[in-house]
Amino acid sequence: MIPKIILGKGPHAVRRTIGYLFGKGRANEHIDPHLVASWNDFAPDPGRSPHRDPKKVENQLAAQLDQPVQMLGDKAPRHTVWHCPVRAAPEDPILTDAQWADIARRIVGAAGIAPEGDEEACRWVAVRHADDHIHIAATLVRQDGRRPRRDHDQRAVQRECRRIEVDYGLRQLKPGDGTAAKRPTSKEHFKAKRLGQDTASRDVLRQRVRRAVAAAADEAEFFALLEATGVAVRLKPGQSGDALGCNFALPGDTNDKGEPVFYSGSTLAPDLSLPRIRKRLATTSPEPVRIRPGNPWHQATAAVERIPRHLTNGDDRTAQGQLVALGAALDLLPATAPAVLKAELEQAAAAFERATRSRIAADLDSARVLRRSVQVIWRDRPQDRDGAGFAMLLDVTLTAVAFAMHWHRTRRHAQQEAAAEQALLHLRGAYALVAEPVLTGLARRSPGLQTRRRFAHHLREAIPEHAERILDDPAWDALATVLAEAEAAGHNAATVIDQALGERALDDARSPARALTWRVRRLGERHAPGPRAEAVKARTGTPRPARPTPPVPPSLQPTRRR
Repeated sequence: MIPKIILGKGPHAVRRTIGYLFGKGRANEHIDPHLVASWNDFAPDPGRSPHRDPKKVENQLAAQLDQPVQMLGDKAPRHTVWHCPVRAAPEDPILTDAQWADIARRIVGAAGIAPEGDEEACRWVAVRHADDHIHIAATLVRQDGRRPRRDHDQRAVQRECRRIEVDYGLRQLKPGDGTAAKRPTSKEHFKAKRLGQDTASRDVLRQRVRRAVAAAADEAEFFALLEATGVAVRLKPGQSGDALGCNFALPGDTNDKGEPVFYSGSTLAPDLSLPRIRKRLATTSPEPVRIRPGNPWHQATAAVERIPRHLTNGDDRTAQGQLVALGAALDLLPATAPAVLKAELEQAAAAFERATRSRIAADLDSARVLRRSVQVIWRDRPQDRDGAGFAMLLDVTLTAVAFAMHWHRTRRHAQQEAAAEQALLHLRGAYALVAEPVLTGLARRSPGLQTRRRFAHHLREAIPEHAERILDDPAWDALATVLAEAEAAGHNAATVIDQALGERALDDARSPARALTWRVRRLGERHAPGPRAEAVKARTGTPRPARPTPPVPPSLQPTRRR
């Protein structure tokens, strides 16, 4: 159940509100507007007065509501109307008028508009437009002439709606922390529908601005990228002449005067104000991070693979910075993905966007390597032989998002946890689309039986606890292929397996065979050590230090075969 509080001002605010509530609506969506409750339970109802002129009844109702405000004259408050639409979820059962009346009374009580038993409270009405929602309208002067005590009324109403959902068996929404992006208004939805658009302008702009922030190296490039996508930018100068903020508008999105409709960055999302964007774009260390020459797919994959360790062992500011960078990577991936993956990746990015914000301040400097490596992929479009680069990156991204979900859960970030869970579903869909063809192609080139037996022996010695799962996995043949390719490139198969295991434990892998396949593929494409280096390593016999294994989120714990 979603409530939204809107304040009205002006000398005729009450009459305008009542006119809207009992009118046809902006798109004739008001089918049967009528009162379900009021402050005194016998207020005149324009929707149920068939023998009287509805406009006269509307005037009468507005006059009764407005009476306490008019009594104050010039001392009336600036905002005189409290308007709160309350909407049920599409899958919720249809509530009766009596049930909506009870809900309305609970909401005005929680908001401080009309506490239960307070006979001098504000005057209010609840109007039902359709099966799934009502509008509550109240005047912001009590009948004793005082102002209502409605401190933090939006939060109080949200809390009451969570209780109402439980009491009425409705869909239970996740409590928020005030960091969510603003939803499109019903007016914006109707406008998008009129224009034949699937998505409201606000959501389209948020996606384009986020993608420009993720791709840009500096502020100039950020604005250039927006211009290239057709987004108009209007800067808000301060007294010094420097820009303090910026507004964004889509081409063709105009008001009734034909002027562009601009949205400020902070109303698109809390982290899209100009100061926050500049902070994201700024480099916080004396020297910019330089990505070493190499395969950018491998570098991005290695950076994402480190995220679970940051989320488990790092401080909260570092962890939050990693989530911001992961969100930026997801914002850019659809632009570089094969056509078959774009839809799932765009939905994953849109869902995970909510998981990138919390009340915890982010250490953005901690994740610059990930950001730069993904930017290289976006700019240079490096060759991705047979799709393995994308498959490797998505494989570790699945793990990172699952750890993000777990991280938010332990901190009771309910909305962020749900967003990460939703993103995980779309990422799994994209991963299946890209990984299966690659693994199938690798499996076709699997080496002979004798070679596979030798590799199996290495696995049993290196990881006896996972060896049988790997050998029974359909991806085993693909793993054998990349081990054989690594040997052909000059690597030692047993050494490569040890190195792959040293990168990260397999306890949190849904498919250890797949995880090892991607790691061995990366290691095998590196320059093979020469004989002298191998001899030194053999003489020293220095074992690779074991890395601590982060706890495994429940969503990634393997299921044992029966």
